[in-house]
This record gives sequence, C-alpha cells and structure tokens, in this order.
Amino acid sequence: MEMAALSGSRNSVLIRLTSLASRGECFSPYAFSCGFTNGQQHQVTKWNKSNSTRSYVTASLSSHINESQGWLLNPRNADICRVMHRPYTLFHPRAEGKELLFRTLSSQKLQNFCEIENVQMFRLFHVSSAQKAAPLSIFFIILKPAQKLLAIILGRSIRKWWRALPPNKKELLKEAARRNTWKIVFILCSVGIIFIMFYCTNLDDTPITGRARLLVFGKEHFAQLSQMEYNMWVEEFKNKMLPETDPRYQVVKKVFVHLVESNKDIPQVSECRWTLHVVEDPGINAFMLPTGHMFVFTGMLAAVLDINQLSFILGHEIAHAVLEHAAEKASLEHFLDLLSLILLTVIWAVCPQDSLAVIGQWIHGRFRELLFHRPYSRTLEAEADKVGLHFTAKACMDVRASSVFWQLMELADTITEQPKLPEWLSTHPSHENRAEHLERLIPEALQIRDQCNCPSLPSQDPRLIFRLSKQQFLQASRDKEAPNITHHGLDKTKAS
Repeated sequence: MEMAALSGSRNSVLIRLTSLASRGECFSPYAFSCGFTNGQQHQVTKWNKSNSTRSYVTASLSSHINESQGWLLNPRNADICRVMHRPYTLFHPRAEGKELLFRTLSSQKLQNFCEIENVQMFRLFHVSSAQKAAPLSIFFIILKPAQKLLAIILGRSIRKWWRALPPNKKELLKEAARRNTWKIVFILCSVGIIFIMFYCTNLDDTPITGRARLLVFGKEHFAQLSQMEYNMWVEEFKNKMLPETDPRYQVVKKVFVHLVESNKDIPQVSECRWTLHVVEDPGINAFMLPTGHMFVFTGMLAAVLDINQLSFILGHEIAHAVLEHAAEKASLEHFLDLLSLILLTVIWAVCPQDSLAVIGQWIHGRFRELLFHRPYSRTLEAEADKVGLHFTAKACMDVRASSVFWQLMELADTITEQPKLPEWLSTHPSHENRAEHLERLIPEALQIRDQCNCPSLPSQDPRLIFRLSKQQFLQASRDKEAPNITHHGLDKTKAS
C-alpha cells in the first residue's frame, strides 16, 4: 500500500488532533499500557489454525512518560512497554511568520512497544546492505514496449497497404469478406476462446482469502526485478536511512518482528526473509517489495497515534507481500497487454491519420486504466486491509484503532482543503470508504483476537475517543474563527 505524502499543513492538523487527549476535557487516548496491562504480566496464546500446537509468550508491560522535547523511545529495561509523550509547538508551515496555532495546547504522541521474552524471531528477519542486482534479461525489459511498437507498425502498414490498393481490388476484397463472413466470425471466436482458455488455465487461489485470480507470474519471476528495484531504493535513500541504533528504527523493528512472529503459522510469512528500512522523510508512506523488503518513512511514525495503528499499517504491507499482489497485478497487466495488441493494431489500421490514431490510442489507454487497473488496485488494497487487520488481531493489538487512522486522514484532508479526486479515479479507496470497510471487518478481527487468548482490550474505545477529540477540535476551530470575523466586521464598520 503506497500512501501519498501529506502536506505540512495536514501534519499540523494531525499533531493538533493528537494534542486533544492531553486536555482535561477528554480521556487519554489509547491508554494501552495503563488500561490494557496495568503493569502486569500476561500470558498470550498465539493462534494456530490447526489448534494442534500453541506457543506461549510472556510480555511484561508498564508505562513511562518522557517530558523531553525530543521523541526518544530508548528503553532502559528490556521487556518494558512504554508510553512516550512529546509536547509540540504548532505553527502553520504555509503561513510563515503568522502567529502560532493553538499555542497553549500541548500534544501527546503515544508510542507503545513491547519487548517479548524468549522469542527467537531474528532468523526470519535481517537487515541487508545494498548489493549489485543480478543481470536482468534484456528480453524481459524490452518485451512490453516492443509489443506495442510492433502492433503500431503492423496497423500503420495495413493502413498504407489498403490506401495503395486500386479501387477494383478493394471491391474484390470487400466482396470476398462478405462471402466468407462466417469464416471470419469463426476465426475471431477461436481467438476469443484461446484467450479464455489462457485465463482459465492460469487461475490460482489467493493465499488466506481463497479468492480466484489470474496468476501468470510467481515470486521466482520477480526475484531479479525486485532485487534491482530494492537496490534502486537503497541507492536513492542511502543518505536518509536510519541506523539500527536509532530509537525510531528500534520501535518499528519491534512491532514488525512481533507481527511476523505472531503470524508464523502462515507459510508465506515464516518462509520469507524480511528486511526493514526506516527512511528519514516527512512523507506519510510505507511500502513493501514483493521479496519482503519493507520501507517505512518517518512521516508515517509521526502520523500514527500509537502502536496499534502502526501495527495495522505494517500488517497491511506484509499482507501485500504474502498475497503476492505484485505478481497478480503483473499477470493482469500481461493479459491485458495481449488483448491490447489487437486493439492497437485495429486503431492504427482504421484511423485515417496518425494524429487520430495517437488520440485513439490515448483514449484506449485511459479506458483501460479506469475500467481495469484502478478498480483492480482498489480491490487489492481492500483485501490487504482485511488480511492486515487479521495479522494485527493475531498479534493481540487493538484492531479498533485501524479505522481511526483513516478517519484521521479524512479529517486532515477536509480541514486542510486537500483536493479530492473521485474514488473511481484513484488506485486506492477513499479514506472514508476505507474506514467504513474496516469498521465492518473489526467484529471478525475481534473474534480472531479472542481465539488467540489475547488480554482484554481497554474499556475506552479509540473510535469513541476520536469522535470526542474531533468534536473538540472543530469546536476550538470555530471559537478561534469567531473573534477574527467579529474583529474584521468592526474594522469595516469604522472604515465606512
């Protein structure tokens, strides 16, 4: 799941929303370590579908408040789950020199993480350095553009050949086509049957969900390509990579390792060699390569309210790799490319001028994008949300916080007046629809959590806390705007 980077003003809104919990009028949001554990030890039974084996993990959790300005998540003692607080100074980045927004309000960022005893998980997790990619097949790289080029050349050649024919030969060919209409129809139907057979013989069931999907390529086909892409990202971010000793990296690593450990009953999870990189970048973004290379931006760490939301985001990205969504999208692309060859040939053969053929090709590409690629991408994102939520539930996290994250993103977009594209133009579901979809999935995720014998959730529902915080934020915004409007009206009266 690749999320678009938010503007600085949106980050200000996110900080402002998290600050509401520190005020006396509202509950403390996501009181994970206090309400959830009360500093006690809990025995967590990790879920195994077969129910034949169960492994037990003991975690000791407590809370700690850091009053410093920096976000320092450096645990002094092992096996401690801390809540870190950071006050913020807020100002609007787009209006440099203007007064501080909400100057008197401090901001509370909850960052919880757990060190789990007696879990030998690092055999599944490693941090790899940049390596040279294995040589990629030149044929694999140039095949796709070469196919389109050949279709264009063929269609253009057919058009020129037809134009060069004398009128009498054109009439003879038209008459022959009318006499052999059924033969032409038979040939077209045979081509259609071939495509249908190709599609049906390459159907495969998606891991975990069991959804039928076209899968022409597998992970082995993406090994070299993914390695090349990985090296490209490592090279691009080489000066922004956080070292392993950085507290922020350690937080993400603990959450990531705990998610993988909690879901190692799934073969695709336990067999993968996971790699984590945390990038110093303000963009709210995280993405996973097909081979298990995870990149998390520090902007994402600033956007999530607590460990539960971070766990859901990482679980979503792990789900993309486990479900082989990259191979699935490439397979669909390959199938549509084969169909497009015929359409491109027809477009360049029928259009009387090259300019019209270019316009026709552009329209074909836009229809293909809107009718196939974007809806399919939204379907895969929704599936990754569902599976990622299940991963989070098996890790005994508070799955109720998942929908809150997208509600927060939606509110931030609304307040900062971010331009909104219709969902049918986007590769991702809208924030609002994503939150609603997760709300429908949360009851099932809570059942999975109960099957794992997880400790009880805190009585304070993060969804209710967010609604209260949202009301306070909007009310504070209205109260701040009202004096400005009154003052502006008085100035106009005096001037008149």
